[in-house]
Amino acid sequence: MERINFDNTLNYENRELSWIEFNQRVLDEAKNHENPIFERIKFLAIVSSNLDEFFMIRVASLKEQVKAGYIKADFSGLTSKMQLKKISQRVHTLVDSQYEEYNKNIIPILEKEGIVFLNMHKLSKNQQEFVQEYFEEILYPVLTPMAVDSSRPFPLINNKSLNIAALIKKENEEMFATVQVPSVLPRFVEIPSENKSKQFILLEEIIKHNINKLFLGHNVISATTYRITRNSDLSIDEEEAQDLLREIEESVKKRKFGDALRLEVSSDMDNRLIDILLESLDIHNKDIFLIDGPLDLTFLIKVFGLNGYEHLKYEEYKPQKPKSLFGKEDIFEAIKEKDILFHHPYESFEPIIDFIKTAAKDPNVLAIKQTLYRVSGDSPIIKALARAAEAGKQVTVLVELKARFDEENNIQWAKKLEQSGCHVIYGLVGLKTHCKITLVVRLESKGIKRYVHLGTGNYNDITAKLYTDLGILTCNDEIGADASVVFNALSGYSEPPSFKKMVMAPNGLREKFIKLIDKEIEHVKSGKKGKIIIKMNSLCDYDIIRKLYVASHNGVEVELIIRGICSLIPGIKGISDRITVRSIVGKYLEHSRIFYFYDDGNEQLFLSSADLMPRNLNRRVELLFPISDKENKKRVIKILEILLKDNKKAKIKKSDGKYQKIDIKNNDVINAQDYFCELAVKRKDNYVKEREKSVFIPIHPK
Repeated sequence: MERINFDNTLNYENRELSWIEFNQRVLDEAKNHENPIFERIKFLAIVSSNLDEFFMIRVASLKEQVKAGYIKADFSGLTSKMQLKKISQRVHTLVDSQYEEYNKNIIPILEKEGIVFLNMHKLSKNQQEFVQEYFEEILYPVLTPMAVDSSRPFPLINNKSLNIAALIKKENEEMFATVQVPSVLPRFVEIPSENKSKQFILLEEIIKHNINKLFLGHNVISATTYRITRNSDLSIDEEEAQDLLREIEESVKKRKFGDALRLEVSSDMDNRLIDILLESLDIHNKDIFLIDGPLDLTFLIKVFGLNGYEHLKYEEYKPQKPKSLFGKEDIFEAIKEKDILFHHPYESFEPIIDFIKTAAKDPNVLAIKQTLYRVSGDSPIIKALARAAEAGKQVTVLVELKARFDEENNIQWAKKLEQSGCHVIYGLVGLKTHCKITLVVRLESKGIKRYVHLGTGNYNDITAKLYTDLGILTCNDEIGADASVVFNALSGYSEPPSFKKMVMAPNGLREKFIKLIDKEIEHVKSGKKGKIIIKMNSLCDYDIIRKLYVASHNGVEVELIIRGICSLIPGIKGISDRITVRSIVGKYLEHSRIFYFYDDGNEQLFLSSADLMPRNLNRRVELLFPISDKENKKRVIKILEILLKDNKKAKIKKSDGKYQKIDIKNNDVINAQDYFCELAVKRKDNYVKEREKSVFIPIHPK
């Protein structure tokens, strides 16, 4: 009998290359003509935003490894240097495709819809006069032109800033000069239109046209836009840091000084300018991207936000109240009746905010404890916590200062909470606290009662309308006891905590998953059915993937719904031929983490803040919690069933690593996200109808 090699590198896909394929699926939505044009430009902007972060963190890390002489290959057999080569090739292709879509399809469709981007050569005389006045009155005073010569070294070019490089000449001497396109002004300027269309010009076009006015006495030979991406991965020695908050504040400031990783330039840039930039920024030739169009398409998010174009977007959906809260006025009494399950954004996040607001005002509430990873800019939750502390309640908040790119925001919130009298914890040394948990301790007639919210998503009222997540409100005694253990562990206990219902990373979560998978394998070996369904954002943990391969090899059916990175390759004969992988990219960002194990008919169901990645299992504080209520369990299983039936936005991963659309011939079309929207509205409508029927209406004599 042939021996199966589960460790063969060919059975695993590189994490970074898998992520790029996810960004390709985002780009596919920008190319999808069935999507409204404003939704398509938003997807196009997301591709650019995703790539920025990818270079700042992932490519930065690989370059650091190469610099340090690290030559060990990953589980897919690729060294850091090999990964960088493949990433460069793939991303160049991706970006070329992105701009081809922008130029050939997006711009012409926008023009048909009356949104026109012009350059200086296409302006009428009146428009030119308007633009010149804008330059002189508003733009010119803000600009800071900088020339480079023997007395003026090459300036610091800020990370992700848009700049114009100019080759200027005085007498016989050529010089390099640069000017930053000011980010304090809108990237595009509306100009008077001579027809019914809205017409705009990009800020850099205005500056380039007036570049001579910035370098008087010089001849401007060439002027073109460029942009650099820098290493932004913070390196903090937490063991040595005396004041973590101050240390992170200083590190955030250093981001703009990180090594340059990527240089984007307009495709018509003079080669002399390219050579100067490559040498001055110490960038390799393979890291230059020649862009046929405006650099940094994230400005399209601002276009998406223009008023008056709702007809060019998805129909606006209003999140509904959860069924369990219909007709309920007292949130604590509602939780006592049964565990309340939330499915965002189909169901509103408002009850979670109201839960914290109510707890802040309730004289019977003694303490509120909460973890915060990413919150909105004007968070109602932060305000409620501050009011609770000011009212004398015991308020403990763990604010994760190391939440990437939210560090500055979280530092400000941490300071505000401290000023209000909250006890603020900054997380644990060497770990990020990523779990989403709130504990409310209330004194009632029968003694202390603990109310707990647990979720898969952040306490962010903005993203809760855009991300799909699940959460529960419960007063289950065992969950409440576990919640207390979590906060005690976070606030000072050093011993690994012991739980009744929940499981916590990094102590025990990996082992729990392995144990659950092993149990399914044992069921199959004893002639029973074995089935696993997992929904999450990313799967790239070697040990977990290998264990899933072993499960499939032994006859366990495994269905994976993974939005982003998936290093597991399905359909490998004898290894993963019982595993399916699908990715759903739609109008909402799929963010919930659901874990289902058949367990010989006992059906174990869990929600979690964790993806199956080394960082989540080894270097983060994460929670896995069970769904025990029969009705809620049935509902979450139904959610999984619908997601697995999606044939509109889902794509299936094949054994060659490519993702394919599902053939919907002779099948009903199912868009899971639309289904859940309609279901939430239907529940509300049915409740309203039933309520109207039950109202006593007197009959008046005619």
